[in-house]
Amino acid sequence: MKPSPGNGVSLETHREELLSNGGCGVSDTVTAVKPETGPGSPMTDKPGAGETTDAKGIPRRSSIIKDGSRAGRERKKTVSFSRSLSERKISSAADCISAMMEGTEFRKVRSNSRVYQRYYLLESGLQALRWEPSKKESDKACIAVPSIREVRTGRNTETFRTNGVYDQISEDCAFSIIYGETYEALDLVANSAEVANVWVTGLRYLILYGKHAIDMMASSEDSLRLAWLAETFSSMVVSDGQGGGEEVGISLGSAVGLIRSVNPGVRSEKVEHRFKELHRVKERMNGDRVTKEEFIEVFHDLCTRPEIYFLLVQFSSNKEYLDTKDLMRFLEVEQGMAQVTEDTSLELIQSHEPSEEGRRQGCLSLDGFTRYLTSLECHLFDPEHSQVCQDMSQPLSHYYINSSHNTYLIEDQFKGPADITGYIRALKMGCRCVEVDVWDGPSDEPVVYTSHTLTSPVKFHCVLDVIGRFAFEASEFPLILCVENHCSPCQQRVMLQHLRRILGERLYTKPLREGEVYLPSPNALRGKILLKGQKLEEGCGGAEGDVTDEDEGAEMCQRMKAGNSGEGLLKELSDLVTLCKSVRFTDFQMSFSIQKPWELCSFNETLALRCASERPGDFVNYNKRFLSRVYPSAMRIDSSNMNPQDLWKCGCQIVALNYQTPGLMMDLNIAWFRQNGNCGYVLRPAIMRQEVSYFSADTRDSVPGVSPQLLHVKVISGQNLPRPRGSGAKGDVVDPYVYVEIHGIPADCAERRTRTVMQNGDNPIFDESFEFQINLPELAMVRFVVLDDEFIGDEFIGQYTIPLECLQPGYRHIPLQSLMGEDLPYAMLFVHVALTNRRGGGKPYKRGLSVRKARRGRDYAALRDLGIKEVDEVFKMAGPQLKEATDLRENMQNSVAVFRELCGVSAVANLMQCVLALGSRVVGADGDPLMLFELREQYPSMEPQGPLPDVLRRVVSTYETMIQASRAVMELSDGVYDRILQIQTTAMKFHETLHSIAVKEGLKDRKVTRAVESFSWNITILKGQADLLKRAMTEVQENMKQVHYAALTSNLSKGVTGEATRPRRSLDTIQERATAPARGSP
Repeated sequence: MKPSPGNGVSLETHREELLSNGGCGVSDTVTAVKPETGPGSPMTDKPGAGETTDAKGIPRRSSIIKDGSRAGRERKKTVSFSRSLSERKISSAADCISAMMEGTEFRKVRSNSRVYQRYYLLESGLQALRWEPSKKESDKACIAVPSIREVRTGRNTETFRTNGVYDQISEDCAFSIIYGETYEALDLVANSAEVANVWVTGLRYLILYGKHAIDMMASSEDSLRLAWLAETFSSMVVSDGQGGGEEVGISLGSAVGLIRSVNPGVRSEKVEHRFKELHRVKERMNGDRVTKEEFIEVFHDLCTRPEIYFLLVQFSSNKEYLDTKDLMRFLEVEQGMAQVTEDTSLELIQSHEPSEEGRRQGCLSLDGFTRYLTSLECHLFDPEHSQVCQDMSQPLSHYYINSSHNTYLIEDQFKGPADITGYIRALKMGCRCVEVDVWDGPSDEPVVYTSHTLTSPVKFHCVLDVIGRFAFEASEFPLILCVENHCSPCQQRVMLQHLRRILGERLYTKPLREGEVYLPSPNALRGKILLKGQKLEEGCGGAEGDVTDEDEGAEMCQRMKAGNSGEGLLKELSDLVTLCKSVRFTDFQMSFSIQKPWELCSFNETLALRCASERPGDFVNYNKRFLSRVYPSAMRIDSSNMNPQDLWKCGCQIVALNYQTPGLMMDLNIAWFRQNGNCGYVLRPAIMRQEVSYFSADTRDSVPGVSPQLLHVKVISGQNLPRPRGSGAKGDVVDPYVYVEIHGIPADCAERRTRTVMQNGDNPIFDESFEFQINLPELAMVRFVVLDDEFIGDEFIGQYTIPLECLQPGYRHIPLQSLMGEDLPYAMLFVHVALTNRRGGGKPYKRGLSVRKARRGRDYAALRDLGIKEVDEVFKMAGPQLKEATDLRENMQNSVAVFRELCGVSAVANLMQCVLALGSRVVGADGDPLMLFELREQYPSMEPQGPLPDVLRRVVSTYETMIQASRAVMELSDGVYDRILQIQTTAMKFHETLHSIAVKEGLKDRKVTRAVESFSWNITILKGQADLLKRAMTEVQENMKQVHYAALTSNLSKGVTGEATRPRRSLDTIQERATAPARGSP
């Protein structure tokens, strides 16, 4: 069989070192292996000591690797993608099957904790899979292809799960072949994820087409791509204007431009080099012209992404394209989209399919699928967060506020110039709190700069002009103007005049009404500018009171006052400060007693971190009612930044950063405030806002009342990774690797890295999966960092940071940014993201199902004794209710997890994927399903249609257990929920008088404080457990919907077909709507 043009496979022998059990190899691409004398001929691989070679030339290897220990340093054959022109990228079933016929070395995993080295190959007749060496007779050391029922990816069989080397095996390199009447499993581990993908794709193709596979491969050329490329080439021949038609071809420059128009990330030099290399191979003299065949060949080489091909065939039943139903399933199952119809699929095809034939037939080719996956629709960032999406009616103290320190500086703190561009940049970036250090200037004109440094000044009125112009360009919500006033009364009057003239009615000067305990909301203050600064006490005259009390100039100002004691704060200027009066912080006890809601304390970085370390709970409670501002230490003369997460976890709203200094800290800050439309305000987690709740900023364990979630990240590949800036030593060579970092509370902070892919920045394949436990999802961020592996110091290539709440699940592309925060042209990472056990703070229909791994023990929420008998008696009534709530929830979740395992899908799969995976497994010898779902009831039942093998009987039994647990959640949860809330309501009656009750009970000092803390802990537990139970009910409802839909889709429903539920609108209708004139147009 001849491979099709552009899809053919050139084969050559390839050797590399044997890696440890389950580890992925270092090759980043996959190549088919070429025999030395033709298919079926003996291989000349030289055997080592103790090895023999059978009659067919299959090399024998030393047989056993125990407990996953590292094997000897043998040489082996393998398959890997190659970047050279003579080795085609795999993008068809023919390519995969050609590689399988040449054979590959795998590790065979057995249940006895042993791993065997075996060499597997597909017979030339495509009817059997053989392996060597084996103790079995040669005719028995094989699996007939027709007996294969399923090819399962990952470590998703009983053998993998119970084998002692499970954790040493890469999820991405493992797969299993399920075969025979008794559903036996052959569990294999490849040396790279790419090799595993080749075999999984090839085997699934053989299962689907059986003895007709050869004929199907011969006729399954990617006609959509070839027709599109031929049409594109022909149009260029016409526009090239050289004459001679397609035989003469087009100019080299035109061919390079044509390929770059499709793949703009590839460098012109590289495309030109590939054409010239091809001409040299073909010994062509006229190297300035490119024929159609050459164009298609180079296009295939430079514009084919194998990882996307493997994804396409996974959802297209090994076709070379996705039809509307395939695309629907992909969008719902993997991308988490809701309410998907065939119209949705057709519209996507019309938008992204490049070939006219594909658009007409409603098919998405490999190139169209690649376009879709790299479009904004598949961006990792959830577009819902591009607009204001949070409740903006809460008190101002309930929000994090995007803040700048010494906004006027554009370089360091000591000698950098002051400039109005600092304010323009900050305000355009969504900053809602800027700083103005005002000092006496020449000609009675106040100036802005950092005193006693070499920084240059800028006039105060110029700063106000810029603020007045750009204050609400990026956000309509209030801007806080931190005025550090160091001026004499004379120049304070000039300041006052400028403020009133330039800012005018936008200044908010209304005081808080008597008795109000919270500040107004951002909604109520839209379009207003709040002054933060010193304010005179009631009855004070104009020459009394401090001018300023904070920041780097404060100490200097205090020394100045000794010789200038007659100067003070101007009363008219004081009256402009209403909601943000600056006061000194003494301690938390005093603040809780006397501080007013409109008073704001500024903390030096050192003091704030000490409070966060020594009194984390008090700091959180303080920030529930009062605003706090934290500014960098005066020692940071280089304008470096503190980590804002260290203060956000304490609830500090205003963490001022040096915007002029790029790096990790600014990456975190910019990403954090993107989650609410970049409006400068982000609502803090509920546990930090509720008046009675317990949260400690330094927690290194799970958060009471919050269910931990698991974040699953698979880093698949990178595209167009540039050389690090300023790096020229290696020429164009890049050796990239990726760090995945989690930033949040101490319990969540973690990082993992991929392997290094050598000498490939164009399309490095990583294929590595990581899992992170997130204990407080609302405060977590994920950062992807790409580095160039250097012998002396790894160099930064790009990064992308995103709040966990903004992640879209599924297959996503990540646009990389430079150190300065600018987008790197065409540089991306391709990842798969899934969240399990997700509860709260997100969109359930997009976040997948809540999943929990079964555990041997069960942890129940523990309430604390207060030492107050009357209150403790109330909380004791909650014990049985909390236990029942936990049992209902976890019984359901654990039964789902067991059902998932028996379905052979990964831990990130939802129930829709479980049922779809069963589709191929439950088909009997006559083609009829062995079991069906009865969908007419609220809880779909699974009904056998005859005798079932043991493995399917277990599936049915486990499904019934899951349904029973789900039914119990729906029928019993409301009663348990109401009883928990009633106990909570009763306990809250003690809240206002708890301190006095504790004193009457004889508690003193620290015991009183501990009793109040325990009360908050218990209330938090009750609220959290009730909330989790409600979400479990929502989860069950979503589960049943997914089972119902998947049963219809896979034709496993009893007496119902899926066709009737999915009406397909004609393609003509969509085209008419796309071309119809807008309303009011002629």
